Amino acid sequence: MTLPPLPMTVVSGYLGAGKTTLINRLLSEPHGMRLLVLVNDFGAINIDAALLASRDEDTIALTNGCVCCTMGADLFMALGDVLDRQPRPDHLIVEASGVADPVAIANAAIAEPDMSYAGILTVVDGLNGSQVMNDPQIGPQVTQQITAGDMVLVSKTDEVPDDLGQAIRALGARTPRAIGDMPFAPLLSGLIPRPLGRASAPHPAYAAWDHESDAPISRAAMGEKLETRPEGLYRLKGFILTDDGGYEVHVVGRYVSAKRAQTDKTILVGLGPADRISHDAIEKWWTA
Repeated sequence: MTLPPLPMTVVSGYLGAGKTTLINRLLSEPHGMRLLVLVNDFGAINIDAALLASRDEDTIALTNGCVCCTMGADLFMALGDVLDRQPRPDHLIVEASGVADPVAIANAAIAEPDMSYAGILTVVDGLNGSQVMNDPQIGPQVTQQITAGDMVLVSKTDEVPDDLGQAIRALGARTPRAIGDMPFAPLLSGLIPRPLGRASAPHPAYAAWDHESDAPISRAAMGEKLETRPEGLYRLKGFILTDDGGYEVHVVGRYVSAKRAQTDKTILVGLGPADRISHDAIEKWWTA
């Protein structure tokens, strides 16, 4: 029996925008679909795959770069793996890394005759969105992700901030919607993709740092490290093992969160523009 083309939706958005949180909510909804999530993270450790509330067989993890630049061959191999799965999923979701070009990923689906392009969902950080859009270095990359979106969703807020909404609409993007408590499953089949004649935006070089250790640190030391993180370390995520148990940690710009989590080791990834931070500077901060 000939199967219909497998639809693929790309979930895009800059570092820390809330892509993994959105996908976790989607996976928990009672939609009855067999969903497969392909996760690409920027760094040697795929933290996003660990944060997904999904069984291992429902996730394919890609690491070591952004899928638009250095993961091209691995992406096509992963798509082939998806199509060969039995039973085949009903829908493929690609969670792009925070620095990936969603148009390049969508083009991969268009090039595969057994897949169909189902649109790009771009998530914009409701707390940091205006700041990164106005950043002279990373702003072009962020705005390209926004204009590529067939739907723009604003995270971490119940209403789209006026200034952020105006900035998004000024780009010619579709009217943004606050995520709030909206159901996501209808978005997978309800998007009407626009033509992909949108220009890519080259992104600046990024410094990536990762760390794994079985040795716990004190809870006080964790707090001190997060408070004294170096300038330029825009994104930090992962798990920290302390003498008071494990914590899931997220740093996005100036915002920091840490909540209790089950972990038997510290496993972290850090990212920032390479002209503002270096791997050695992050390593020196952590090991001090």
